[in-house]
Amino acid sequence: MFKHINKNIKKETIDKANILIEALPYIKKFYNKTVVIKYGGSAMEDSDLRDKVIQDIVLLKFTGINPVIVHGGGKHINSLLTRLNIKSEFIDGLRVTDKDTMEVTQMVLAGLINKDIVSHINFNGGKAVGISGKDGNLLQGKKISKVKTDYGFVGQITKINPNLIKDLEMNNYIPVISPIAFDNKGNSLNINADIAAAELASALNAEKLIILTDVNGILSDVDDRNSYFQKLKTKDLVKLKKSGIISKGMIPKLDSCKKALERAVKKVHIINGKIPHSILLELFTEQGIGTEITK
Repeated sequence: MFKHINKNIKKETIDKANILIEALPYIKKFYNKTVVIKYGGSAMEDSDLRDKVIQDIVLLKFTGINPVIVHGGGKHINSLLTRLNIKSEFIDGLRVTDKDTMEVTQMVLAGLINKDIVSHINFNGGKAVGISGKDGNLLQGKKISKVKTDYGFVGQITKINPNLIKDLEMNNYIPVISPIAFDNKGNSLNINADIAAAELASALNAEKLIILTDVNGILSDVDDRNSYFQKLKTKDLVKLKKSGIISKGMIPKLDSCKKALERAVKKVHIINGKIPHSILLELFTEQGIGTEITK
């Protein structure tokens, strides 16, 4: 005999089902599409937030979306440089990188941080592979050269070979990439993680580029965390840069986003990684939570 349906099912339980239904059209839309996620900031430093980001990434993979992770690690690099008594200097939002700093940067990014992210993804049921831009000729570059400014071994990407990433995706792996490139002499180059993520998103024809930050999006007033723009066009970025609203470290970040949108990337999302499950909220809800940028 059939059992009577329990009329006392909690509203919270039904709400959970409604959330899944709301997510369904987005899961269908992004199925088998590549989403590049730039991972850094507090979402990497705080263990509870880190776990939630990792859970989001694993869930994306199990819904048929292909996440590609590009990570930074500035605070970890700063910490080790301080312990080694190596001074840090930033110009135009980029870390000046001499030989000693490059060695520390590569050690931290391609070693400690990369493998830590990989192990947490695997622990949560995903299949991750950690690589640097030097593996499989993924990221080739050259030193950034400006008159009267020497950034050291800070590079700009000149060529991307995305075949390794595509092979990993086809075999259901989640690529985790540290932004270290190499030049035509075999020297290691430090690539800004935001720029590397944007360039890779373009090369992979990614559906979306998601950048995790420590703010709610692009702010119109830096003193008001709720003053973020919900939607912007690339032409708006030019105006905001001229007005000074976009400045300092945000300049290379958003310049690279603009370039990605002018190529193959459909949308860019700047979201607050300090909000638990921010990636899922941005991708699978109608309202979203950050700044969405389109061409």
